[in-house]
Amino acid sequence: MMRIILVPAGSVHTMADICLGFEVHQPYRLNRHFVADPKAKKKDLADLYFDPLNKEVLLRVADKCYNPATQLILEKLDEGSFSCSFSLSGTLIEQLEKWSKDTLDLFSQAARHKNCEIIGQTYYHSIASCFADKTEFIEQVRLHSDLMYEQFRVRPTIFENTEFTFNSGIAETVKEMDFAGIYTEGVDRILGGRSQNSVYSCRGLPVLLRNITLSDDIAFRFANKSWERYPLTADTYADWIAASPGDAVNVFLDYETFGEHFWKETGIFDFLRALPAEFEKRDVGCVLPSAVVAAHPPAGTIEVRESISWADLEKDTSAWMGNDRQKTAFHAVQAARPYAVDRQMWRYLQTSDHFYYMASKYGTCGEVHAYFSHHDADEAFRTYMNVLAYMESRAIRVMKNRTSAKILRVLPPDAAFHFAGPAGFIGHTAYSLDQFEELLHVVPKDSLQHHIGRGDFISWIRDILGDAKLADSITGCTERHDLVQAVQERREILWSHLK
Repeated sequence: MMRIILVPAGSVHTMADICLGFEVHQPYRLNRHFVADPKAKKKDLADLYFDPLNKEVLLRVADKCYNPATQLILEKLDEGSFSCSFSLSGTLIEQLEKWSKDTLDLFSQAARHKNCEIIGQTYYHSIASCFADKTEFIEQVRLHSDLMYEQFRVRPTIFENTEFTFNSGIAETVKEMDFAGIYTEGVDRILGGRSQNSVYSCRGLPVLLRNITLSDDIAFRFANKSWERYPLTADTYADWIAASPGDAVNVFLDYETFGEHFWKETGIFDFLRALPAEFEKRDVGCVLPSAVVAAHPPAGTIEVRESISWADLEKDTSAWMGNDRQKTAFHAVQAARPYAVDRQMWRYLQTSDHFYYMASKYGTCGEVHAYFSHHDADEAFRTYMNVLAYMESRAIRVMKNRTSAKILRVLPPDAAFHFAGPAGFIGHTAYSLDQFEELLHVVPKDSLQHHIGRGDFISWIRDILGDAKLADSITGCTERHDLVQAVQERREILWSHLK
């Protein structure tokens, strides 16, 4: 409900409600010590693929955050004036079912509460929305919706894509799935100076924008003693919300903010406990996102051609696809669909965290990436490519055209083609025939001549990829154009066998 208050200058302005949401997610981290085992049985694959650290982290975070924070929130929900929403990933629910059912019960109580709303997302907290073909994205959203109904008897009507990843194409797809609204980040480059606290429309879908400053005051600055406004108290924060004009201040946080990122000793739970009463004193209403969308017509439209997210200072997709390693892994998993005999494992490999761990950022963003990663960027990439290559190699055994599937497969790092010149490695590596063709367009001429003269291309294609026909067809090729044409024609034929 919109309220009218007087500001000190005597002018009248509308005071926004607060719409508070939490993202709750745990990935299946890949095994840091993964070694391909061609004899592994299906029942042993989970132990082979995934790190024992997953259970340890889940139980630690449940003890420090999920249990105390959710118990506290349940108390506040029961008091009546407080409301909030949760976006719970499918991989989190799976881990809670395995290792912490009492915690899952707490989330179930919250999800079924009249003052709480469950938000939709992709089941695997994945990067599937960035795929050229949105089929997989749609399937994962539906899987998540089915899981929410199975667990909590609710179907989400508001959507939050992985880490708020958003563009106009995603909005269009989400609208076609009949969601009533979507969250994303309130970045100024899509607003052009307009308020983050209004509802907007993108391709006909209502959009709720996260208030970056008021969200990050809690998520990043709460325990920062060098912050000029430290310490942040509930009454001060409620004052800031009360002074915010608009429809609703959308404050959306990683749930782990409470107890995990900021330990109990920082006073974070005391802050959360005191907030509802401070809001009530100031006549700030706590509202759910579906109510915001229903109550407020869009104040304008937005068009987002370049993807945005809530990640890092850039607020784009560079947290997952900002360097060559990440792009290689992204294209590799996208191309792996024909090999997804183990569909669930393919989807686990789409979880955004794997790509996040591969980032090579510096400064505060680099520190945040390092905090969340269980191994360094290069190890994360090597592990990922080794696991993906192993998954595909297992799938080839049962595929109809095993010859084409073998040639087109993703390769582990040790079998990839590393382009070099007379002085050594030049920084380009091909992990598949697809990538090999792409790199043939851009590697320096002296590198091409270096490898042609040594017969490296022919040897790699024949001995590693296992394609004697292509190896024979490039024998005698000495020019870039001829190499590219031969590889391209052969690659297109091979892919036609897998469709």
